[in-house]
Amino acid sequence: MKKLFILLLLVLLCGCSGTAPAQEDSSNVLRVGMECDYAPFNWTQVKASDTAVQISSVDYADGYDVVIASMIAKELGREVQIVKTDWDSLIPSLNAGAIDCIIAGMTETPERAKEVNFTTPYYESQMVVIVRKDSDLVSIDDIQQLSGRKVLGQINTTYDEIIDQINGVEHLTPLATYPRMILSLQSGEADAITAELPVANGVVAANPDLAIVEFAEGKGFVVDTSVSIAVAKENTELLNSIQTALDKITADQRLELMSAAVERQPAVEE
Repeated sequence: MKKLFILLLLVLLCGCSGTAPAQEDSSNVLRVGMECDYAPFNWTQVKASDTAVQISSVDYADGYDVVIASMIAKELGREVQIVKTDWDSLIPSLNAGAIDCIIAGMTETPERAKEVNFTTPYYESQMVVIVRKDSDLVSIDDIQQLSGRKVLGQINTTYDEIIDQINGVEHLTPLATYPRMILSLQSGEADAITAELPVANGVVAANPDLAIVEFAEGKGFVVDTSVSIAVAKENTELLNSIQTALDKITADQRLELMSAAVERQPAVEE
């Protein structure tokens, strides 16, 4: 009986002294938050490709933001992980530590800068509107010619905020995603939707019933159309590392990457 007790004790001691299961080291992963629903900056697709990053067992993320994220992660010696996140949850997710940075076509604003830090812009465009091709708005060149019309933007974005620059506009309740905005325009619920030019180019290429309206100099929206990468306030080391990596991507490269993203987005191919 005594020998049996000692044997059992030795077994227990050996079990307790065993090595605990290894925890996955996340230090070599760059977790990047984006909507994956904002072509050509980012979108979701079911096919693998040279530029896409797998985000689930069946889906991949691709787009300009995904390529920029992959290039930065490679420069940092990390593996990129795209975390599909609703727009309104991006900054809360960053500050909660669920992601390391946001690369999602996000413009730095005074309000956002109070919550997170930003790199210098990684892309800059111009603000336009998209209308139906058979609309009398196709030929306008001044945002004030949208007075009295129903104009729609995306919730909690500059797309929505700038609409009030139009005198007498019928400012529609903003929607959560850009695809829903397009459907609202096509159905006649909206007369125009706001967009950055790369987004508008992709939308019109995919929807021949729509057209882009660009405005004359001094007649358009007063708005910052640059987009930057967001990092948590306390993570200055990562911010500096990302900025250094970003600085190595030339202006010409950025233009080429955006043109390629517009060309290959799924809606255009279909």
